[in-house]
Amino acid sequence: MANDKSPGWLDWHPAPSRPTFVLPAGTVDAHCHVFGPGAQFPYAAERKYTPCDASSDQLFALRDWLGVSRNVIVQATCHGADNRALLAALHQSEGRARGVATVRREISDEALLALHHAGVRGVRFNFVKRLVEVTSQAELREIASRIAPLGWHVVVYFEAADLAELWDFFSQLPTILVVDHMGRPDVSQPVDGEEFGLFLRFMQEHPNVWSKVSCPERLSESGPFALAGEQAAYQDVVPFAREVVTRFPDRVLWGTDWPHPNLKSHMPDDGLLVDFIPHIAPTAALQQQLLVNNPMRLYWPELVL
Repeated sequence: MANDKSPGWLDWHPAPSRPTFVLPAGTVDAHCHVFGPGAQFPYAAERKYTPCDASSDQLFALRDWLGVSRNVIVQATCHGADNRALLAALHQSEGRARGVATVRREISDEALLALHHAGVRGVRFNFVKRLVEVTSQAELREIASRIAPLGWHVVVYFEAADLAELWDFFSQLPTILVVDHMGRPDVSQPVDGEEFGLFLRFMQEHPNVWSKVSCPERLSESGPFALAGEQAAYQDVVPFAREVVTRFPDRVLWGTDWPHPNLKSHMPDDGLLVDFIPHIAPTAALQQQLLVNNPMRLYWPELVL
């Protein structure tokens, strides 16, 4: 597969606005990516899409522009289990970034330890079939048992309709479990409906489960988009994210999802995504937990007094 971008791929916003909302000191962007650059870090042959390049230099420039202090960089599916782009970004960050890697069953204990020393603190399991070939649960269970002694956690990406069949498997994992994007709820359904209720019950019954309240631009059905100064973007997502933040304030994370892979409708202004935060975490105390205390406890526990 050539390095030409997939048809319809949208590049990240070239000139995000300066946020109106001032982030608390120490804010962590707990979900972002680096793509390539492909000439330096080739994309995986088995990938299902080819993105635009989105380098660590560009990610860290956005970090500074938005007023973020630290990043958690999640391995991109287009790189498969080749974590070199992620590791280069972690090295460049000089301790201001941690990583979530993709690993396969055949990885050695020495290689896992090397990832740990580089700043990796978790692995991601992706269950979205349109993005990856889903790995067997037996292999994922084996990986989870091997990373648990390192103090790592498992990040899972799935869609809301699949939670019921994944419930038992998730319940057996021996680590903290971080759910990407609230399990991608259908926000056209009621926030107190059966589908989202199942996700809330999953968090309630499993105190090791955390959730990212990220990607309103990916979940919204009715907008408005975070563009052109819009300060009331993605209002249909607000009740869902606010419910998770207020019910589980010590188990939530926020991230930009930069550079917003596979979006088709629009490319959001990252400054306006920061301005979205007070809609879902309406008090200073909730904002402090969401943006600073929780991610620091999970990714930099050695710095938490």
